[in-house]
Amino acid sequence: MPDLTSRETWTAASRHLLLAPLVFLPRHRRIAAERYLRGRQEHARLQQADWTLVSWGKSGRTWFRVMLSRFYQLHFGLDTDYMLEFDNFHRMNRQAPRVLFSHNNYIRDYTGHRDSLDHYKGHKLVLLVRDPRDVAVSQYFQWRYRMRPRKKALNAYPPHGAEVDIFDFVCNPDCGIPRIVAAFNTWARAMPALGDDVLLVRYEDLRADPAAVLRRVVTFTGTEGRPDHIEAARDYADYENMKKREAGKEGMRGSGQRVKPGDEGNPDSFKVRRGKVGGYRDYFTPEQLGTIDAMVEGKLDPCFGYSAP
Repeated sequence: MPDLTSRETWTAASRHLLLAPLVFLPRHRRIAAERYLRGRQEHARLQQADWTLVSWGKSGRTWFRVMLSRFYQLHFGLDTDYMLEFDNFHRMNRQAPRVLFSHNNYIRDYTGHRDSLDHYKGHKLVLLVRDPRDVAVSQYFQWRYRMRPRKKALNAYPPHGAEVDIFDFVCNPDCGIPRIVAAFNTWARAMPALGDDVLLVRYEDLRADPAAVLRRVVTFTGTEGRPDHIEAARDYADYENMKKREAGKEGMRGSGQRVKPGDEGNPDSFKVRRGKVGGYRDYFTPEQLGTIDAMVEGKLDPCFGYSAP
Protein backbone atom coordinates (compact mmCIF):
# COMPACT_ATOMS: atom_id res chain seq x y z
CA MET A 1 0.00 0.00 0.00
CA PRO A 2 1.35 3.49 -0.83
CA ASP A 3 2.65 5.40 2.13
CA LEU A 4 -0.10 7.72 3.39
CA THR A 5 2.31 10.26 4.78
CA SER A 6 3.91 10.60 1.34
CA ARG A 7 0.53 11.09 -0.33
CA GLU A 8 -0.51 13.77 2.15
CA THR A 9 2.89 15.41 1.77
CA TRP A 10 2.48 15.51 -2.01
CA THR A 11 -1.00 17.05 -1.64
CA ALA A 12 0.39 19.77 0.60
CA ALA A 13 3.41 20.30 -1.66
CA SER A 14 1.24 20.73 -4.76
CA ARG A 15 -0.85 23.28 -2.91
CA HIS A 16 2.26 25.24 -1.88
CA LEU A 17 3.50 25.22 -5.48
CA LEU A 18 0.26 26.83 -6.57
CA LEU A 19 0.55 29.38 -3.76
CA ALA A 20 4.19 30.30 -4.47
CA PRO A 21 3.42 32.94 -7.14
CA LEU A 22 1.11 34.70 -4.65
CA VAL A 23 3.84 35.37 -2.10
CA PHE A 24 3.78 39.12 -2.77
CA LEU A 25 0.05 39.48 -2.23
CA PRO A 26 -1.26 40.95 1.05
CA ARG A 27 -1.48 38.43 3.87
CA HIS A 28 -5.28 38.24 3.88
CA ARG A 29 -5.28 37.48 0.14
CA ARG A 30 -2.74 34.67 0.58
CA ILE A 31 -4.80 33.16 3.40
CA ALA A 32 -7.97 33.34 1.30
CA ALA A 33 -6.16 31.68 -1.62
CA GLU A 34 -4.86 28.83 0.53
CA ARG A 35 -8.28 28.21 2.07
CA TYR A 36 -9.78 28.11 -1.43
CA LEU A 37 -7.18 25.60 -2.66
CA ARG A 38 -7.66 23.39 0.40
CA GLY A 39 -11.39 23.53 -0.24
CA ARG A 40 -10.95 22.58 -3.88
CA GLN A 41 -8.89 19.53 -2.95
CA GLU A 42 -11.44 18.51 -0.34
CA HIS A 43 -14.33 19.00 -2.76
CA ALA A 44 -12.60 16.73 -5.30
CA ARG A 45 -12.42 14.01 -2.67
CA LEU A 46 -16.06 14.55 -1.76
CA GLN A 47 -17.06 13.58 -5.30
CA GLN A 48 -15.39 10.18 -4.80
CA ALA A 49 -16.43 9.59 -1.18
CA ASP A 50 -18.96 6.95 -0.20
CA TRP A 51 -19.86 8.95 2.87
CA THR A 52 -18.63 11.96 4.86
CA LEU A 53 -18.16 12.71 8.53
CA VAL A 54 -18.31 16.41 9.42
CA SER A 55 -17.44 17.73 12.86
CA TRP A 56 -16.19 20.86 14.53
CA GLY A 57 -12.62 20.52 15.77
CA LYS A 58 -12.14 18.85 19.16
CA SER A 59 -15.46 17.00 19.03
CA GLY A 60 -14.08 13.48 19.40
CA ARG A 61 -13.44 12.79 15.73
CA THR A 62 -10.00 11.20 16.18
CA TRP A 63 -11.33 8.84 18.85
CA PHE A 64 -14.25 7.84 16.66
CA ARG A 65 -11.93 7.52 13.67
CA VAL A 66 -9.73 5.02 15.50
CA MET A 67 -12.80 3.00 16.47
CA LEU A 68 -14.19 3.10 12.93
CA SER A 69 -10.80 2.14 11.50
CA ARG A 70 -10.61 -0.90 13.76
CA PHE A 71 -14.13 -1.94 12.80
CA TYR A 72 -13.37 -1.73 9.07
CA GLN A 73 -10.10 -3.63 9.54
CA LEU A 74 -12.02 -6.48 11.16
CA HIS A 75 -15.08 -6.36 8.92
CA PHE A 76 -13.14 -6.29 5.63
CA GLY A 77 -10.26 -8.49 6.77
CA LEU A 78 -7.62 -5.79 6.30
CA ASP A 79 -4.13 -6.66 7.50
CA THR A 80 -2.97 -3.15 8.32
CA ASP A 81 -2.15 -0.95 11.28
CA TYR A 82 -2.93 2.25 9.33
CA MET A 83 -5.74 4.52 10.37
CA LEU A 84 -8.55 5.10 7.87
CA GLU A 85 -7.43 7.92 5.55
CA PHE A 86 -10.08 8.59 2.92
CA ASP A 87 -9.52 5.77 0.37
CA ASN A 88 -6.59 3.74 1.74
CA PHE A 89 -8.84 0.90 2.97
CA HIS A 90 -10.78 0.98 -0.32
CA ARG A 91 -7.54 0.46 -2.25
CA MET A 92 -6.88 -2.68 -0.21
CA ASN A 93 -10.44 -3.99 -0.48
CA ARG A 94 -12.86 -2.46 -3.01
CA GLN A 95 -15.79 -3.23 -0.71
CA ALA A 96 -14.41 -0.90 1.96
CA PRO A 97 -15.83 2.63 1.70
CA ARG A 98 -14.00 5.85 0.92
CA VAL A 99 -14.69 8.17 3.83
CA LEU A 100 -14.11 11.92 3.80
CA PHE A 101 -13.41 13.55 7.18
CA SER A 102 -14.09 17.27 7.15
CA HIS A 103 -14.56 20.24 9.46
CA ASN A 104 -16.63 21.93 6.73
CA ASN A 105 -14.48 25.05 6.81
CA TYR A 106 -12.25 25.16 3.70
CA ILE A 107 -14.77 23.45 1.45
CA ARG A 108 -17.25 26.28 2.06
CA ASP A 109 -14.73 28.79 0.75
CA TYR A 110 -14.50 26.80 -2.47
CA THR A 111 -18.21 26.06 -3.02
CA GLY A 112 -19.56 29.35 -1.67
CA HIS A 113 -22.18 27.44 0.37
CA ARG A 114 -21.29 29.20 3.61
CA ASP A 115 -24.76 29.03 5.16
CA SER A 116 -25.83 25.59 3.99
CA LEU A 117 -24.65 22.01 3.59
CA ASP A 118 -25.67 21.84 -0.05
CA HIS A 119 -22.26 20.60 -1.20
CA TYR A 120 -23.02 17.32 0.61
CA LYS A 121 -26.32 16.69 -1.18
CA GLY A 122 -26.42 13.22 -2.68
CA HIS A 123 -23.90 11.92 -0.14
CA LYS A 124 -24.46 10.19 3.17
CA LEU A 125 -23.45 12.70 5.84
CA VAL A 126 -22.73 12.07 9.53
CA LEU A 127 -22.61 15.19 11.71
CA LEU A 128 -20.64 14.69 14.93
CA VAL A 129 -21.32 17.41 17.51
CA ARG A 130 -20.25 18.13 21.07
CA ASP A 131 -21.30 20.67 23.69
CA PRO A 132 -19.83 23.97 22.41
CA ARG A 133 -18.53 24.81 25.89
CA ASP A 134 -16.47 21.64 26.11
CA VAL A 135 -15.35 22.13 22.50
CA ALA A 136 -14.13 25.67 23.18
CA VAL A 137 -12.11 24.64 26.24
CA SER A 138 -10.54 21.73 24.37
CA GLN A 139 -9.72 24.02 21.47
CA TYR A 140 -7.99 26.40 23.84
CA PHE A 141 -5.51 23.68 24.82
CA GLN A 142 -5.20 22.60 21.19
CA TRP A 143 -4.38 26.20 20.21
CA ARG A 144 -1.97 26.69 23.08
CA TYR A 145 -0.02 23.44 22.92
CA ARG A 146 -0.60 21.63 19.62
CA MET A 147 -1.71 23.92 16.81
CA ARG A 148 0.89 24.99 14.27
CA PRO A 149 1.40 28.73 13.70
CA ARG A 150 0.25 28.47 10.07
CA LYS A 151 -3.03 26.81 11.08
CA LYS A 152 -3.64 29.55 13.65
CA ALA A 153 -3.39 32.21 10.96
CA LEU A 154 -5.35 30.18 8.43
CA ASN A 155 -8.34 29.76 10.76
CA ALA A 156 -8.37 33.19 12.46
CA TYR A 157 -7.20 31.99 15.87
CA PRO A 158 -5.16 34.28 18.15
CA PRO A 159 -1.63 34.56 16.74
CA HIS A 160 1.13 32.19 17.73
CA GLY A 161 2.79 33.22 20.99
CA ALA A 162 -0.10 35.43 22.14
CA GLU A 163 -0.96 35.39 25.84
CA VAL A 164 -4.68 34.68 26.00
CA ASP A 165 -6.61 33.69 29.12
CA ILE A 166 -8.84 30.63 28.74
CA PHE A 167 -11.98 32.60 29.61
CA ASP A 168 -11.16 35.27 27.04
CA PHE A 169 -10.48 32.54 24.45
CA VAL A 170 -13.81 30.74 24.89
CA CYS A 171 -15.69 34.06 24.82
CA ASN A 172 -13.90 35.27 21.68
CA PRO A 173 -16.40 35.46 18.78
CA ASP A 174 -13.65 34.52 16.30
CA CYS A 175 -12.61 31.25 17.93
CA GLY A 176 -14.77 30.54 20.97
CA ILE A 177 -18.30 29.54 21.88
CA PRO A 178 -20.13 32.19 19.79
CA ARG A 179 -18.42 30.95 16.61
CA ILE A 180 -19.25 27.32 17.39
CA VAL A 181 -22.88 28.08 18.24
CA ALA A 182 -23.27 30.03 14.99
CA ALA A 183 -21.86 27.11 12.98
CA PHE A 184 -24.10 24.55 14.73
CA ASN A 185 -27.15 26.72 14.12
CA THR A 186 -26.25 26.83 10.42
CA TRP A 187 -26.09 23.03 10.41
CA ALA A 188 -29.46 22.81 12.18
CA ARG A 189 -31.10 25.02 9.54
CA ALA A 190 -29.42 23.08 6.72
CA MET A 191 -30.13 19.51 7.84
CA PRO A 192 -33.78 19.31 6.68
CA ALA A 193 -32.67 19.95 3.07
CA LEU A 194 -30.59 16.74 3.18
CA GLY A 195 -33.55 14.57 4.17
CA ASP A 196 -32.68 11.01 5.14
CA ASP A 197 -29.07 11.37 4.03
CA VAL A 198 -27.92 13.03 7.27
CA LEU A 199 -27.34 11.45 10.68
CA LEU A 200 -26.71 13.56 13.80
CA VAL A 201 -24.38 11.99 16.37
CA ARG A 202 -23.51 13.53 19.73
CA TYR A 203 -20.14 13.10 21.45
CA GLU A 204 -21.94 12.71 24.77
CA ASP A 205 -23.89 9.70 23.44
CA LEU A 206 -20.66 8.31 22.02
CA ARG A 207 -19.07 8.51 25.47
CA ALA A 208 -22.10 6.89 27.10
CA ASP A 209 -22.39 3.95 24.67
CA PRO A 210 -19.66 3.87 21.99
CA ALA A 211 -20.77 0.54 20.52
CA ALA A 212 -24.36 1.72 20.00
CA VAL A 213 -23.26 4.88 18.21
CA LEU A 214 -20.73 3.01 16.06
CA ARG A 215 -23.45 0.53 15.10
CA ARG A 216 -25.78 3.39 14.13
CA VAL A 217 -23.12 5.03 11.96
CA VAL A 218 -21.97 1.93 10.08
CA THR A 219 -25.57 0.82 9.51
CA PHE A 220 -26.55 4.29 8.27
CA THR A 221 -23.56 4.37 5.91
CA GLY A 222 -24.26 0.93 4.46
CA THR A 223 -22.07 -1.56 6.34
CA GLU A 224 -23.93 -3.93 8.64
CA GLY A 225 -21.49 -4.83 11.39
CA ARG A 226 -21.16 -8.06 13.31
CA PRO A 227 -21.68 -7.52 17.06
CA ASP A 228 -18.26 -8.99 17.92
CA HIS A 229 -16.53 -6.63 15.48
CA ILE A 230 -18.42 -3.66 16.93
CA GLU A 231 -17.45 -4.61 20.47
CA ALA A 232 -13.82 -5.29 19.54
CA ALA A 233 -13.58 -1.87 17.88
CA ARG A 234 -15.11 -0.24 20.94
CA ASP A 235 -12.61 -1.94 23.23
CA TYR A 236 -9.66 -1.08 20.99
CA ALA A 237 -10.59 2.62 21.04
CA ASP A 238 -11.47 2.69 24.72
CA TYR A 239 -10.52 6.05 26.23
CA GLU A 240 -7.93 4.60 28.62
CA ASN A 241 -6.42 2.50 25.83
CA MET A 242 -6.16 5.61 23.66
CA LYS A 243 -4.38 7.46 26.47
CA LYS A 244 -1.91 4.61 26.91
CA ARG A 245 -1.21 4.40 23.17
CA GLU A 246 -0.55 8.12 22.92
CA ALA A 247 1.74 8.08 25.94
CA GLY A 248 3.53 4.97 24.67
CA LYS A 249 3.73 6.10 21.02
CA GLU A 250 1.86 3.01 19.92
CA GLY A 251 -1.29 2.50 17.89
CA MET A 252 -2.39 3.08 14.33
CA ARG A 253 0.04 4.50 11.80
CA GLY A 254 -0.51 7.20 9.23
CA SER A 255 -2.12 9.52 11.73
CA GLY A 256 0.47 12.31 11.61
CA GLN A 257 0.20 14.42 14.73
CA ARG A 258 -3.35 13.31 15.50
CA VAL A 259 -2.52 10.99 18.39
CA LYS A 260 0.83 12.31 19.53
CA PRO A 261 1.35 14.65 22.49
CA GLY A 262 2.67 18.12 21.80
CA ASP A 263 4.81 17.91 24.94
CA GLU A 264 5.19 14.53 26.61
CA GLY A 265 5.69 16.21 29.99
CA ASN A 266 2.47 18.23 29.77
CA PRO A 267 -0.82 16.29 30.00
CA ASP A 268 -2.72 19.30 28.60
CA SER A 269 -0.79 18.91 25.33
CA PHE A 270 -2.07 15.38 24.69
CA LYS A 271 -4.54 14.80 21.89
CA VAL A 272 -6.52 12.47 24.15
CA ARG A 273 -6.61 14.89 27.04
CA ARG A 274 -9.62 14.35 29.30
CA GLY A 275 -12.72 13.53 27.28
CA LYS A 276 -14.91 14.57 30.19
CA VAL A 277 -18.51 15.47 29.49
CA GLY A 278 -19.18 18.87 31.05
CA GLY A 279 -15.51 19.24 31.94
CA TYR A 280 -15.56 22.92 30.98
CA ARG A 281 -17.01 23.67 34.42
CA ASP A 282 -13.66 22.82 36.04
CA TYR A 283 -11.90 25.86 34.55
CA PHE A 284 -14.07 28.83 35.49
CA THR A 285 -15.51 30.76 38.43
CA PRO A 286 -19.29 30.66 39.07
CA GLU A 287 -19.60 34.15 37.56
CA GLN A 288 -17.69 33.10 34.45
CA LEU A 289 -19.81 29.96 34.13
CA GLY A 290 -22.92 32.12 34.12
CA THR A 291 -21.52 34.11 31.20
CA ILE A 292 -20.48 30.97 29.35
CA ASP A 293 -23.79 29.17 29.82
CA ALA A 294 -25.67 32.24 28.60
CA MET A 295 -23.81 31.94 25.27
CA VAL A 296 -25.49 28.56 24.72
CA GLU A 297 -28.78 28.71 26.60
CA GLY A 298 -31.46 30.17 24.37
CA LYS A 299 -28.99 30.73 21.53
CA LEU A 300 -28.15 27.20 20.33
CA ASP A 301 -30.78 25.33 18.35
CA PRO A 302 -32.52 22.86 20.71
CA CYS A 303 -32.18 20.00 18.21
CA PHE A 304 -28.71 19.30 19.63
CA GLY A 305 -29.99 18.79 23.17
CA TYR A 306 -27.52 21.03 25.00
CA SER A 307 -28.59 23.31 27.83
CA ALA A 308 -27.03 24.93 30.87
CA PRO A 309 -26.86 22.79 34.03
